[in-house]
Amino acid sequence: MEKRNSQNSEYVVIKALDDGVSVIGLTRGSDTRFHHSEKLDKGEVLIAQFTEHTSAIKIRGNATILTQYGQVESEMKK
Repeated sequence: MEKRNSQNSEYVVIKALDDGVSVIGLTRGSDTRFHHSEKLDKGEVLIAQFTEHTSAIKIRGNATILTQYGQVESEMKK
């Protein structure tokens, strides 16, 4: 299994479109857990990185997410 180093890890850019966007980091391994969370207000930008400890990022609220694969919009639950 290839080990990632910080220079080759993927980054995600998250821009809040409304106040109160939640960004939650989830751990890697056999027991997935929340390990970090942030709240963003409208216009704030967070640059997040996948690492040996972070395998997933969960986003709640209206935000634009930019990755190396393209752009996606998250939405509030209706």
